[in-house]
Formats: sequence, structure tokens, C-alpha cells
Amino acid sequence: MSTATLTDLLALPGIREYLVRVEGRLVDDVAWVGGSTAATASDTLTAGGKRLRPLLVLLSAPPAGQQTENLVRAGSAVELVHMATLVHDDVLDHASLRRGRPTVWAQHGDFVAGATGDFLFARAFAVLAEAGDLESLALLSQAALGLSEGEALQMQQTRNPATTPAQYFERCTLKTGRLFAAACGLGGRLGGLPSADAEALAEYGRLLGIAFQVADDILDCDGSSDATGKSLGTDLIGGTATLPLLYAARHDDAIADALRTQPPADEVLPLLQRVAATGALDEARETARELVREAEETLDRIQGDLDTAPLRMVVRGVVDRDT
Repeated sequence: MSTATLTDLLALPGIREYLVRVEGRLVDDVAWVGGSTAATASDTLTAGGKRLRPLLVLLSAPPAGQQTENLVRAGSAVELVHMATLVHDDVLDHASLRRGRPTVWAQHGDFVAGATGDFLFARAFAVLAEAGDLESLALLSQAALGLSEGEALQMQQTRNPATTPAQYFERCTLKTGRLFAAACGLGGRLGGLPSADAEALAEYGRLLGIAFQVADDILDCDGSSDATGKSLGTDLIGGTATLPLLYAARHDDAIADALRTQPPADEVLPLLQRVAATGALDEARETARELVREAEETLDRIQGDLDTAPLRMVVRGVVDRDT
């Protein structure tokens, strides 16, 4: 999401106050266990983030339901799950930096990072259980299961330039789309919207999540390390089959070869220039825009008392992400 979009959203009534409440809840939730695990979990929390997923929880709730404490619980829960995935991803990727700061894995190794991620996952469900709604727990558990399935699928697709866009979208749905869907569905459900509206919001969230991932993958090819907090070309080096790289590999055998093997560091930037020259980045941006259009059409199905304008701002801001 662009910085300008976030600034506009924070100016809306109640948004900033809600995020402050969620942040306070997150501080308490990660400190709950105490000891070294709380310390490493707190390090992950203080690394920051835009708290987009908690924001989606609030924006998906009607005005009459926005003051319930259950929305704060849900906001904390989805962010804890997101934090857990980042810690686990850094272990799998051997990533030294996250948002410009040393990762838990880089500082403490596999065991501590794995334990930290596991704690964050467990704490997320304990927090959401306080809402007393089994369907909400089921929604978040489906998202968590999808994360595991998506990670396995990514490993299968790694260094495989023959991965199809459909297979990539399946992976994005599992790794990113389902948690966005859970955030939106939880907001609608716990905010008191009818089931049909909550389901439409979940589908909006799924499409938003895929568009978000496409935009993130474009940034890895054509972004700023200062803005993203990680090195440019990480996906190419790791052989991750992202949409822009797959599009580029169809037109340039050098990109396909680079996906199959780890290119030397001094070849990464020239290869990314070749990716841009194929038109793959523009093609991927157009794909993201189509996902945005589909997400907005899903919002048109909502019949309850929900102002969808902020959700439209969010999904439109995804394509023009700067971080």
C-alpha cells in the first residue's frame, strides 16, 4: 500500500485510535509468555509494519460494530499470525534483514527463531479464542493451514521457470490471500454483518492479498532497498518463481536459466534490467490491476451497512505500493 493511501486512511475517524488499541494489545500479547521468547517476539513487533491486516479487520466492520473489543482481539490475532510467518520465512530463506533490521534468525539461529514463530502462532489463537466464536477460530485456522500448504508449494516451485501463472496464484492464495481473507471476514463477522456479506468481504480480501503479493514481487525486481528493507533481487537469487520473473522467463532464456541456478551477485542487477526490458513488470502490474478490479466488483455484492470506500482505497493503493 502506498504511503499516501495509508496517510489518507489514518485521517478517517476512528482509524488511528483503533490501531493504537491494537498496538497496545500486541505489546501485551507478545510479552505474555515472558523470558527469552517474549524478548525475541518483541523484537519482531518493534520492527514495525503498517498493520494492514488489523486495519482490514476494522474497515470490514459496520459502524455499529466497530467499538467491540472483539475487533481489537481479531486485529491482534491476525497480526500475530502475520508476524509468525515472517519469522518462519526468514528461517527458510536464511534472511539476514527484515524491514532493514536483523532478523531473529540472523541474531539467534534456527531453534530460537522457530520457537518464536511457534509462540506467535499459538498466541494468536489464544487471543482470538477470547471472542468466544468458533467460526472465527475456524476462519483463522484455515488461513494458518494455508500458510503451511503455500510454503510447501513454494518449495516445489522453487527454481522452476516452468511454473504456470495459475500455479503461482494458487501459492499466493495460500501464502497471502487467505490471511487477508481472514482479516476481512473476521471484521465482517465480529462486527455483526450477515454471513453473505462476511463471505464477500473474505473474497475481497483473497483478491487483495494476491494483488498485494504481485506488487511485492514487482518491488523485488524494481524497487528501492531503502523502501522495502531488503536487498533487491532476493527472489531471483533464491529461485522463487514470482509472476514478473515467470513472465520474463517466457521471453528471455537468461532469466529462465537464472531462476534454475543461483546467479552470482554481480549479475543480479543486469538480470533485473533484462526482466524490465521484456515488459514483464508492466505485464505483472496489469495483472495486479485486474485483480483490483475483481476485488472492487466483489465489494459491490455487500448489502449491509458498510462504507466500502476505505476498502476501495486500500486495494487501489496496492498497485502503486512504494514499500
